[in-house]
Amino acid sequence: MKKKYLDLMEKALEAYGYAHIARYFDDVKRDGLKEHGFARLTSNIGIMLANGRKSELTDIFLRMMDFCCETMPVVKAANDFTIKEIIFCIIALEDAGMMKEKTAYWRECLKAVTPDKTYNIYAKQPTDKVHNWACFSMLSEFMRQYIGIAETSEFVDLQIASQLQFIEENGMYRDPNDPMVYDLVPRGLFSVLLAFGYRGKYYEEIDGILRRAGLLTLKMQSVSGEIPYGGRSNQFMHNEAHLAIVFEYEARRYAAEGNTALAARFKLGVKKALDNIEWWFSKDPIRHVKNRYPTETKFGCEDYAYFDKYMITAGSFLYAALLICDENIPCSDSEDLTPYTAETSVHFHKLFASGGGYFAEFDTAADHHYECSGLGRIHKLGAPSTVCISLPCSSEPNFVTDIQDKSDVSLCAGTVRNGEFSFATGIAANYRVISRSADAEHAYCSIECVNSGSVLRSEYSVGADGVTITVSGEGEIAFMLPAFEFDGEVSPGITASKHTLSVDYLGYRCLYETNGAIVDTGRRGCNRNGRYKAFATVGNCSLKIKVTIEKIA
Repeated sequence: MKKKYLDLMEKALEAYGYAHIARYFDDVKRDGLKEHGFARLTSNIGIMLANGRKSELTDIFLRMMDFCCETMPVVKAANDFTIKEIIFCIIALEDAGMMKEKTAYWRECLKAVTPDKTYNIYAKQPTDKVHNWACFSMLSEFMRQYIGIAETSEFVDLQIASQLQFIEENGMYRDPNDPMVYDLVPRGLFSVLLAFGYRGKYYEEIDGILRRAGLLTLKMQSVSGEIPYGGRSNQFMHNEAHLAIVFEYEARRYAAEGNTALAARFKLGVKKALDNIEWWFSKDPIRHVKNRYPTETKFGCEDYAYFDKYMITAGSFLYAALLICDENIPCSDSEDLTPYTAETSVHFHKLFASGGGYFAEFDTAADHHYECSGLGRIHKLGAPSTVCISLPCSSEPNFVTDIQDKSDVSLCAGTVRNGEFSFATGIAANYRVISRSADAEHAYCSIECVNSGSVLRSEYSVGADGVTITVSGEGEIAFMLPAFEFDGEVSPGITASKHTLSVDYLGYRCLYETNGAIVDTGRRGCNRNGRYKAFATVGNCSLKIKVTIEKIA
């Protein structure tokens, strides 16, 4: 598995190319070091060299590394994120017996690091609300102590103390607005901290947090290997790398405790995460976000989530997972298809149901700057994650799209009044999970929603035969059916008839079958994966919808 980590890291690096790296270096020399992408790129090149790869980059690496190590101690440029990664690079080179004089020089440079001159954000008091930046500063300073160039225990413990206030009852991390990626990021950093030997006064508390959250996270990973959708920085290549860190740590935990079955399940979670990254990296050219739009369009990206910064971030976190990886722990032979449901706390407002190779994620109170509420994900084991839908569309997203009049799009119930649809997607929709359960064949969920004065009840069954949805309400009701329209390169085939709607994409078919009448609402939406058309099935008082995803013969 370590070879696979290195292979994926190399792919991430190759997405730049020598000319791009040289141009990036020229820009940084001219404009100064301003953010963490450049230092991460530098570190990844050095790690490749230490592993006998990319030798043609040796000369430019030496100049880049000198620049980083000389500049970072005295220029605040998001070094919080990358001092640790520069140290990972130094360790890798030293372990390989390479560049001994240079690594000694770089160590000497990093001795000059002081938080007030080097880091942008860190806690000065345990009550400071500095969120995940302090986790990065924490690990960077711990790694300076790890290689023996500083004594940083007091600083590290202070940062940890400041972060514990953001841990909720399930052990998940609450960054502002509760994005799913930034639940994983701090937990990944804590995992690396403990794996590298932190045994300070917060060790047992952190380890307990990771244990609690890890078990829930195992159920939140989709059958396609993806982290849950929700909030900022989602659907980037680095997402599943964060997940791999957490799962590698948990695999080691349970292996040490003798629970080989659970350790193997976490290892399977790692494999699924890496397979997901590998699938996206198999496309040419490689993008840093999960769509096929040209990189220069920035489709699906927030203003801060540009290629130079976020492409190499995948490599950086893949390496952190590699450093924790124990290859002696076996991986489960196959996916456990036993049905289950899981639910986060109200802070993250997510409900999951899985069974028979299908996986569904429901958001009852979406952050409307990124998604809308409703059933926003149906994945099928082995199928492209986007053939149905992987995350809902918001009418006002905080990322770049390519159409103007956008609508909310998810699988959700609604009403029809005087020919006008009112779907339960917005912040005014009031959802309540009534029940959830599972038997040997299916996972079941029951959800009630009050929307525009109407009460709508939806029942969901997830199993090997697909996802079955029944909806009830007063008068004429509807249920929205997303149809993937364009991924930036490929236009899926969409076919609608009176009671069926099919979407053909990359050799797979998503089929909606319903007892209602299918209509085109005329609405379109965008998520980070691409564009969607919103169809709906319409009926009186009750509807039944069956969703299946199959390989096209």
